[in-house]
Amino acid sequence: MKPYVPDEKLMAQIELYESMQDSLDEVANRRMLALMAESGGRGAQHYIAQRTHTDPKTIERGRKELHQEMELPEPGRVRLEGSGRKSIASHHPEVFDCIHQIVDDHTYGNPMKPLSWTTLSTEKIAQILEEEYGIKISASETSVYLKKMGYSLQQNRKMLQVGNESPDREAQFQTINDTARKFIEKGLPVISVDAKKKENLGNFKNQGAEYRPRHDPRLVNDHDFLDKKLGQVDPYGVYVENNNTAFVNLGTDHDTSDFAIESIRRWWWTIGHSTFPDADRLYIHCDGGGSNSSRCRLWKKDLAKLAEETGLEIWVSHFPPGTSKWNKIEHRLFCYISRNWQGKPLIDIETVVELIGSTTTKKGLIVKCVVDNHKYSLGQKVSDEEMDAIDITYFGKVNKWNNRIKGFKS
Repeated sequence: MKPYVPDEKLMAQIELYESMQDSLDEVANRRMLALMAESGGRGAQHYIAQRTHTDPKTIERGRKELHQEMELPEPGRVRLEGSGRKSIASHHPEVFDCIHQIVDDHTYGNPMKPLSWTTLSTEKIAQILEEEYGIKISASETSVYLKKMGYSLQQNRKMLQVGNESPDREAQFQTINDTARKFIEKGLPVISVDAKKKENLGNFKNQGAEYRPRHDPRLVNDHDFLDKKLGQVDPYGVYVENNNTAFVNLGTDHDTSDFAIESIRRWWWTIGHSTFPDADRLYIHCDGGGSNSSRCRLWKKDLAKLAEETGLEIWVSHFPPGTSKWNKIEHRLFCYISRNWQGKPLIDIETVVELIGSTTTKKGLIVKCVVDNHKYSLGQKVSDEEMDAIDITYFGKVNKWNNRIKGFKS
C-alpha cells in the first residue's frame, strides 16, 4: 500500500490548525481535526493523527459529533455531564480518613499525643498517601481535600501560629499531652468538648452536594431568614478520646455554661458512667472562651456541682487563644457531622438528630444525639463568696488554664 501523501490544501489546513491549537477547547479541537480528515480523503485520518499526535478515537468522535451520530454536550459545556477523569475520592473514598490519620500521627514528639499540630506540607502528605496507603495524589489535589475536610487556610495559619501567639502555648500543649496520656493509660475518661455553630431549622440551603437524579436538584428557600416557629439548634458535643465515641446534646435555647455542664452531665449518666464504672477522675479539654471559658465563674461553679453529683474529681485544661482547632472534637466529630449532612436541608429537629446520630467513620466513630429543650438563663452572676466556696486547685505550668475541682469546701 502506497503511503498517504497530503495535498497542498490539507497541509495548509494542518499548519493553520497547529497555529491556533492552543486556543481551541476540546470540542473545537476534535471537530477541526475531523473536518481536515474528511476533506483529505482516504488515509487522511491516520496521517493527521500521527502528524498532530492525536488519538484516532478523538478524531472519530469529532466526525460523529459533526454528523450528530452521538449525544452532544449541552450548550456552554465542553464535555457531557459526568464525563472526564473521576476524582480520587470516587476511586478511594477512604482518602479523607487517611488524611486525618496522617495529620494526627505526624505531630511534634510522641505520635500518641492527644493534640494534632503538624508542619507537614501538602507534598509530604501526598507522598505518605502513596507510600503507606497506595493512593496516588498530587499536592494540589491534597490541598483541595484538606479544604473539603475543614482545613481552611485560616485554620492552617492558626495551627502554625503565625502572628501573636501566646508565650505559654507550648507549655500548655505539653501539660495537656502529658496529663491526657496518663489518664488514658490508667483507663480514666478524657473528653474533648465544644459547642458547634448554631444551625437554623427549615428548608434552607446547606453547603455541599448530594447525589440526586440528573436535572432534579433539591429545591430550598431562596432566603435564609430565621423561621421563628422552627428556631435554631445548638449542638454541644462531647468526644471521648479513649474510645472514639461521641455524645451530642442538641440545645434549643441559649449556649450558656449551664447548658455546657448539662451536656457533660447527660453524657456521663447516659454513656460515661457505664463505660468507666471505676473512674474517680474526669479530664476535660475545651476552648478558652465561650460557655466553657477559662475565666467564667459560672462554668467553675457548675463543674463543682457536677463533681459533687458524680463523685468525680474534674480536671480541666483550656486551649490557649487562637488554637481551638487542636481540640480533638473539631476534627474527630464536628467535621464528620458537617460532611454527613452536606447538601441536606435541616428541615426540623428530628432530621438533625437523625443526621448526627448516623454519623460514622471507617475507624468506628459512634455518635449518640439527644434533644435538650430546657431553658437556660442569661446573665447569671457568681459572687466572690460563691467562688471561695469552690474546692479548686491548679496544676501545670500555666495555672490560669488548668484546674482540678472536687466540689465545694465543707
